[in-house]
Order: sequence, then C-alpha cells, then structure tokens
Amino acid sequence: MKRKITHALEVWKAHKNHKPLLLHGARQVGKTYTALSFGKSAYQNVVYLNFEGNPELTQVFERNLEPSRILAELSAFAGATILPHETLLIFDEVQACERALTSLKYFAEQAPDYDIIAAGSLLGVALKRESYSFPVGKVDMMTLYPLDFEEFLWAMGEDALAAAIRTSFEERTPCPLHEKALDLYHLYLAIGGLPQAVKTYRDTKDFNFVQSEQKNLENAYIADMAKYATPQETTRILAVWQSLPTQLAKENKKFQYKTVKTGARAHQYATALTWLRASGLIQICHCVTEGSLPLAAYAKQDAFKIYIADTGLLCARYGIPAHILLHAPHSFDTFKGALTENYVMQALVANGITPYYWTDKNQAEVDFVYQDKDGRILPVEVKSAVHVRAKSLQTFRKRYNSSCAIRISSHNMGYEDGLLSLPLYAVFCLTRGEGSTPAMEKELPDSMKP
Repeated sequence: MKRKITHALEVWKAHKNHKPLLLHGARQVGKTYTALSFGKSAYQNVVYLNFEGNPELTQVFERNLEPSRILAELSAFAGATILPHETLLIFDEVQACERALTSLKYFAEQAPDYDIIAAGSLLGVALKRESYSFPVGKVDMMTLYPLDFEEFLWAMGEDALAAAIRTSFEERTPCPLHEKALDLYHLYLAIGGLPQAVKTYRDTKDFNFVQSEQKNLENAYIADMAKYATPQETTRILAVWQSLPTQLAKENKKFQYKTVKTGARAHQYATALTWLRASGLIQICHCVTEGSLPLAAYAKQDAFKIYIADTGLLCARYGIPAHILLHAPHSFDTFKGALTENYVMQALVANGITPYYWTDKNQAEVDFVYQDKDGRILPVEVKSAVHVRAKSLQTFRKRYNSSCAIRISSHNMGYEDGLLSLPLYAVFCLTRGEGSTPAMEKELPDSMKP
C-alpha cells in the first residue's frame, strides 16, 4: 500500500546530517512494512532485525554500546554486510531491547554514516524505560498513523478520485464525483485505516472478515495492556478503553471519569490515559477558553474529549454493522455525529494539526479549532449530513473576528464569505502548511459558490 510517509523517509535519507530514525505509532499501522518497502527501494540492501522474542540478538547490546563492535556482530548475526549509506539497518520492535534504543545515541555521535530505522510501538518507547536513558536529541522521529482517506482511496485503486478531490480543494470548486466520494467515505468509516483491515476488505469484499480482523487487532491491543503494565494499571487501562464508546455517545462528549467507574477520580486514571495515548490508541482534544493566539495557552488540562485513533476500531467497539453506515437510517444520526467527529480528529492529527475544541460557558461549542502556520485561528464545525446550521461557528467568528472558517459536511466543495464548505471526504486536504487557508480568502464566481 502506498503511504504518504514514504516521501518523508526519502527526505530523511537525502538530508546530509540525518540521525537514526525512530518510527513509532500504534501496533499494526504498518511500521515494519513501510520501513522494509522503503529500504528495498532506496538502498542497496536491507538488514532487518526483530528484537521481540530474540534473546540472542538482545545479547549483542549487553556489553558496551560501541557502534563498531555492534555493527560487526550484527553483520555476523544477519549474515550480511552492513555498508555506510548503502545498507538500511532496521531495528524492529526496538522497545523489547532498551539498550538497542539507547545505542542510537552512540550511532548518531560515532557512526553517523550508517542509516538506521528503529521501529516500535510508542507505548514501549515512551513508558518502558526501566534502566537506560532515551537518546534525547540524538534521533529523528516520525509517527505513522492508520491510512487516511486519501491513502485508503489509493489502496482501493481510486487514485483518480483522490486526485480529483485535491483539485477540487485547491481550486475551491465542486467535486464532479461528489456522490461516489461520499459512498467511499462511508465505506472508510466502517473499515478504518488499519492496513490489515483494508487489505482484508480489498481481497474479500466481505465485512464479516473485516470485523473479525478488527476484533483480532483489538484483542492484540488488550494483550499489550497486560504485557506492558502492572495488573492494577491494566485493570484501569481496560476500564477507560471500554468506556470510550459511552463517552462519545453522550450529548456532551467531554471525558467524564464517572463514566469509567462510579466515584472515579482523575488521579486514579491518569496513568491509564497516559498509557493509551502513548500507545497510539487514543487521541486527546483539549478545550480552549479563548479562540486567540496561541491556543495552547488557553487549553484546560482537566477538560478534554477522547477519540479512538481509528474509525474501524470504533465501529468494532460498538459492534456497528457495516450496512448501517453505508445505508444509515435517521435513527442512527445521533451516533453518526460522534463517529464523524472521530474521523475528523483522526484526519487532522495525521496531517500534523493539533486540534482543540472551544466552548463558551456551555452556551456555544465549536467542534475543533486549530492554529495554521501563519498563526491564524481556524474554527471547524462538523456535520455528519447536509444539515449545516452552525450558530456556534458564527458566534466564534463574530467574537474573535475570524476571517476564515471551515464547515465540514456532506455538501460539495464551495467558498463564500470566508467560509470554506468542505466535504467529509476532503478533510485529508487540510494541513497547517500550504494549500489550506491562504486560498480561502480567494473569492469565487457566484456560479461556483455553495
């Protein structure tokens, strides 16, 4: 499957002074496949080393962390020559060997000509630091997320549709394949972006197999909870994880500890939230009290919403049949809004955006606000269907004199009076960099306005 991160890896390789790269993210998002595919296309050879369940490999790092010795022993272990610049050395499941992770510091300082990608789940890298220091400042870092909708289209062989959506976004003109794109968007909600689930659907076109795969993946995550946490922590992590569907189903989606357990307090579940976030399984969106620059200064640490990092996993947690999403009855509209919000959060985070949400003493609420590269604050209203009345969005714009705003819905692309009407399937086009907000200020002919 074609992944956008491949371009970032090419930039990393071309950079003269690049450091060892730590590629992290949740389990089963495609880290190993991505690293191997990149290595085979960009290097003369690849030496792949998996530390999980491999004590003989781990012993290589038990002595000193001298790069020349380690390289010689790894070469013998793998039965392959490791050449500077021409060999990609992959340390997979690096969290299983803390000293291998620490060794990246010495490779950066003493053997910078050797290219290394260390892949591992974020939970292991962030939390399982028992004896050795993390190589702060000595590694480059990238995060791999589940496939976004554009990558999903590529995987489905819909490259032309993906290109048409981007053209529509850049020109602020209606997408001619609007209905087809919406249908595939609903399909994406059910399948999600975990590569194995996408591949299963692509190969079988059978949602029963997809849901079985999603359940297997969730079981693997739960197994990780027991593997990387104490029994008491595991109980609390699982309690928070199991409460998330209920949290999102509430009209007020703010995370509430009492939903996890009656009488629960924040300090009891702080580690559980940290664990789930570090593992890549959830994303946290904090509330801001002001729509002013910088947003981070107005974030309330005790007021936040939690979203699951993949819509397919969310559907699996709820047990939502795929046909409900593809042909949703009106009775499903209430929860469909929560699922749509989750999808938007997932897309924004994957594009490097840090979203917040804004409330005004519970009188008005804007689903997301974010800060673009030029320092502008953009409010984002999310609607799961064609109903687009957005009083809260107008309240925000008036109070903070916002020249630009975004309304995400089932409507086609358009722009009028500083408001970008963005179809649900085009959220992947939003970034903090070029191509997002500057063109919003371009007025369109009346015939092209929504």
